[in-house]
Amino acid sequence: MARFDKIAVLQKMQQTGMVPVFYHKDVNVAKQVVKACYDGGVRAFEFTNRGDFAHEVFDELSKFVAVECPEMALGVGSVVEEATAALYIQMGACFVVGPMFNPAIAKMCNRRLVPYTPGCGTVSEINAAQETGCDLCKVFPGDVLGPKFVKGLLAPMPWSKIMVTGGVEPTQENLTAWFKAGVFCVGMGSKLFPKDKVAAQDWAFVTAKCKEALQIIQNLRK
Repeated sequence: MARFDKIAVLQKMQQTGMVPVFYHKDVNVAKQVVKACYDGGVRAFEFTNRGDFAHEVFDELSKFVAVECPEMALGVGSVVEEATAALYIQMGACFVVGPMFNPAIAKMCNRRLVPYTPGCGTVSEINAAQETGCDLCKVFPGDVLGPKFVKGLLAPMPWSKIMVTGGVEPTQENLTAWFKAGVFCVGMGSKLFPKDKVAAQDWAFVTAKCKEALQIIQNLRK
């Protein structure tokens, strides 16, 4: 069962403005990355369902986060069918993210009051997702659609809450473009934890990079 309800999870995403996106088959590496992000101020983290036995890694990670990162909402990403979403929710996932929109996942998540953020690439997809109760929609792939898509969408649909993932970087220029366009939050992956830094177990770099990105976002919101 999720440790935080839908409202609390969305508030964490809004307050920080950033959701790190990460996968690793080694649970010990995953634990260190999540803890480094937590120390850097992150309060919502997406572990992606990308590899074989990813759910087993998540199961251990979820128990670790409950003790070592008590204010962290741990969610799961890359979910494309409701059975997978149900599996992760049973292991404590606080939110579910997908690369596309599946109404069956929305219905299942709504039953448990767990936020479902589907990947959408058109205004019609976002509208359809909102009709099924998706409070937060993911514009994906962000580097293909761009900030102008978000700004254009929000003009006729200003109530929309948008997370963008894909091509987001922890830089002043990149984050300025997205937040000026009106995003609710951003999902960020490899730029926060480059492979060489993870291999070197340079967790201080990850913590520092998270702090830097979060500070840029807070400054942009002033």
